[in-house]
Amino acid sequence: MAKKSVEARQRKRERLVKQYATKRAELKEAGEWSLLDKLPKNSSKIRLRNRCALTGRGRGFIRQYGISRIKFRDLASEGKIPGVTKSSW
Repeated sequence: MAKKSVEARQRKRERLVKQYATKRAELKEAGEWSLLDKLPKNSSKIRLRNRCALTGRGRGFIRQYGISRIKFRDLASEGKIPGVTKSSW
């Protein structure tokens, strides 16, 4: 589990990205780089991190399912992910 402060920072970044998305797009299109620099750094989409929806883990993220590899393995073994089966031979 990720620390609560890390998850809170991520939620704050997501909120800022959503809030400033249109303004950032307009400034980029107009080429106003000096005004773009004055916006909050965390409002940039590139500062977001893919995190597991269940644990908040930042590494080993499987984009298609939105969870980390560890939780994916646990849920797949329990049969809770439709269409995913553990192979054995």
